Parts: sequence; C-alpha cells; structure tokens
Amino acid sequence: MDHDSTDSGAWAQALSRAEILAKLSDRPDDAELREAMRALGISRATLFRWLKRFRQDERTSALLPRRRGPNAGMQPLDPAVLAVVEQHFEKLYATRRKPTLTRFQREVAADCRAGGLPPPSIRRLGRWLKSRDQADLMQRREGAKKSESVFLPTPGGLTAEAPLDIVQIDHTKVDVTVVDPVTRLPIGRPTLTLAIDVNTRMALGFSLSLEAPSLTAVALCLTHAAMDKTAWLASRGIAADWPAHGIPKTIHVDNGAEFHARAFERACGEHRIDLSYRPPGTPRFGGHIERLIGTMMGAVHLIPGSHFSNIRERGDLDPEAEAVMTLGELETYIALEIVGAYHARIHKALDMPPSAAWNARIGETAVRMPSDPRQFLIDFLPSEDRVLQRDGLHLFHIRYWSDELRWLMGRERRRLTVKYDPRDLSCVFVATEQGYLEARPADRTRPAIALWEQRAARRALRAEGRRAVDEELIFSTILAQRALVEEATRTTKAMRRDLARRDHLAATKMIDVTPQTGTVGDDQPLQLPYFEVEEWDD
Repeated sequence: MDHDSTDSGAWAQALSRAEILAKLSDRPDDAELREAMRALGISRATLFRWLKRFRQDERTSALLPRRRGPNAGMQPLDPAVLAVVEQHFEKLYATRRKPTLTRFQREVAADCRAGGLPPPSIRRLGRWLKSRDQADLMQRREGAKKSESVFLPTPGGLTAEAPLDIVQIDHTKVDVTVVDPVTRLPIGRPTLTLAIDVNTRMALGFSLSLEAPSLTAVALCLTHAAMDKTAWLASRGIAADWPAHGIPKTIHVDNGAEFHARAFERACGEHRIDLSYRPPGTPRFGGHIERLIGTMMGAVHLIPGSHFSNIRERGDLDPEAEAVMTLGELETYIALEIVGAYHARIHKALDMPPSAAWNARIGETAVRMPSDPRQFLIDFLPSEDRVLQRDGLHLFHIRYWSDELRWLMGRERRRLTVKYDPRDLSCVFVATEQGYLEARPADRTRPAIALWEQRAARRALRAEGRRAVDEELIFSTILAQRALVEEATRTTKAMRRDLARRDHLAATKMIDVTPQTGTVGDDQPLQLPYFEVEEWDD
C-alpha cells in the first residue's frame, strides 16, 4: 500500500494499531488479548486478523483502514450467473472430491451456455472463490483437522499456574525394535507411556512395556511419576538427579479406553486427582506431551534398529537386522535422555531448562506424596467385581483363596472389588475396609501366568470345540503353548516376543517399578511400590 499518499488521520490510526500489536508477545495469553481488544475497540476475531496481517507484512501500512466494498475492477456477477456458480460451488467445488479450478469453471460454463448466459472466466471465478470464507472452504474440502491447523488461532494454549497443577499422559509406539536379552534376536517395538508437568515441562515419569497401551501402563507411569526416583536411578547406574515427584492435581488425557475405565476414574477420585479429557478430534490440546514424545522419538532414532518416522528417512536400513538393544537397556537409554539431556536444555517456552524451572517453583507448591506407594499402584490397576463364594473368588476361570477371606464369609453376600495385574495373575488384591488383602490361586502348584496367556489358551480350547473351559484345561494348555514357544523361539519374532512378555513373571519381578532396597533422607526406610512374592517348593 502507498503510505505516502495516505491521509494523516488514517496513518495516525495505523500507527496507534501497530504500537499496541507490537507489544503483544509471540503467544499472548488471555489477559494480553483482552487488554488489546479493549484498547483497540475491536472483537477477538478482528484482533487475530489484524495481528496475522501485521506479523506477516511487518509494516505499519498493513494496518491502514481498508476501503469497504469490492476491489477495483471486480464487478459483481450477474444474479443468474451467480446462481449457477453457487450451485456448482455447493455440490461440486466445496466437497471432499476437491475438483480443480479448471474443472469447476468448465462445469459452470457448460450450464451457463445451456441457459444462454455469458460464462465467467477462470480468472473471475478464482477471484470469486477468494472472497469466500477460506477456513470454511478448507474444512468442507479437507476436513476440520486440516482447517483448524491452518486457520484456528490457539493463543496461550494450555497453561498451569504451578508445578503438578496439570500433568499430561499419553502413549506411543517407540520407533525402535528391541531384542531378547538372551538370544539377542528381535522381539518387536515396545510402548512408551510418558507423563509431563505442564508448568515446568519436566518429564515426571514413564513406563516401557511390550504390551499395548493399557491401564496397567498408566498405573506404572503414574507411580513412577509420584515416587522419589533416587534409588530407581541408582539401580540403573544413572548418576544424575531427577527431582520431579508428587501426586498431580489434574491429569489431562485423551479419550483412550484406558482413561475412561472405571478403575482409573475411581483411583483418581481416591487420590483427589481431577480428570480432564481432550475434546475429541483435537490433538492440539495435547501439545505439551506430544512435543515431549517427539523429542524422545528423535533421540531413539540414533539407536540401531530405529524405524524412523517414515520410509524415506529409513531408506534401505532393516530395523530388525540392526536391532541391538534390550527392553531394559532402552529404558535406561530413555531415562538418560530425560535427565541428562532434555531436563538440562533450555526450553524455548520457559527460557530456562525444565529442571531449573522445577527447582525454582516447587518450593512454593505443597507436594503430596503417596503414603503407601504399593497401595497407590494397586489403586490404579484394572479391577473386576466378584462375589465371594464358599470356595473363594473366581476370576478369569482361576479360583483364588486367602486365609483372610474366611473373615468375610459370614457377612452378607456382596460383590468385592478385585484388583489384578494383567502381566501376572499369580496374585490378586481384594479391596476391604482395612485395605487390600492378597489372594493367590487355591492350587499353589499353578505357575505364574499373564492374562494374555489365559485368553490365548481359552481361544485355543474353544477352537477345539471345548465349550466348558475349566482351570485345569487352561493351565495345561498354557504349559503346552509355552513349550512350543520355547522350542520355536529362534524361528519367529512373534514367539520370541511372547517369551519376552513373560520375563517379568520371574520371582523377583512381579511389578518391577523400583529396586526393593534403599533409604531416603536421614536413613529412613524408602517405601517402594513392589510386591513381595512367596516361593513354594515343588
């Protein structure tokens, strides 16, 4: 625009607008926006339109008042021609078929000629299309997700006033294949569950497993986030500090089934944690955790066996052949990346490292710690309701018993909440008024099994035509399947993966969140979320 020929009144108005808009930060919060709207006397939509124009052009003249009405040289379409254009716009151009401008002009021209009307040129139609609402047009042609990523302003975003105010949790499939610790053969890609503190951008905790995203992974991640990690780091030979710990006030999650599970909602209520869900189809509301996950995936791309983000980056590399790292080694690698790199780098949104932000702000926050980390973990495990029968509790076609259950026998028959770890069904946890009591299979000779093994055995039995499935059949089938897997471990990745998924069933790894020994502070015993496992002689 020629600012030299602009009258002084309009130029003074543009200067005033520029002065106010220039003071806005790169990501203005609501308070800044309201103040600018008040000073300029405009709506929120107009403010974003001016701000976009000003930042793209970076000149005061971009804010000069614009003349109302159509641009010079653009005459309105004849009403009859306009009716034809609008009809083809609605039925053809503004649809998911996304025809080209040339095709649009041809269809309009054909109907115009048939009606004895002068067809508009392709240039004229192009100008007419530009006058339409471009955000609405893109939404109709390419979907709301694409339109919002281009046109929807998201100033400020999700903000938290203090550490632990809002914690985001999400899962991702790690872009690297891990290997079996014994055979060093590939077994597949694990799942990473990660938690981030929105206020300080600290990674609060994570869990890594070969299972699909589940409530158990969330329970392990939350326990890791809440606990003191000194002993956990030492057990992995990591000489670094990870000060983040504590129970969050609010957990912000997507709409995955595990986050809507009754056990998860009840456990959050039990520990006075508010639950906040993203609106469906709006990934931008999970931006903090998504960026952290992206950072972690960028780090694992340096590991042999990386799948990278797409085929072009991978080239002709074979991730299965290149894989060298076990699940435990990958866990240590990710921990090192978090405490040794991510926490120490300056975060653009903070202008300081996340660890520095945490240390500076946590002193003013009342940090809640689990009084019993073991019970905290159990609270978030999945659950089933069962009626206590005379011979015990029946869950997953397995009969469980505990001597403590006899004290509940004489009471009115009621359904008991039974917590279980899907990775290990050798012990379940029955909720009582006094806390949790452990119940184990009534037949103590039964081996430890995982829920996926139990379900696989039931499918196999039903495939054989067995309608009635009992405990003996399930365990005998599992033992037979294990023998086949161990025999074929070196032949197929799927079977090696199944063998690795049973690795935690070893007596010392029922739920391996932290080592079982350690002290904190003045030689006080460290309470850690692990389960003692009884051993029986054959």
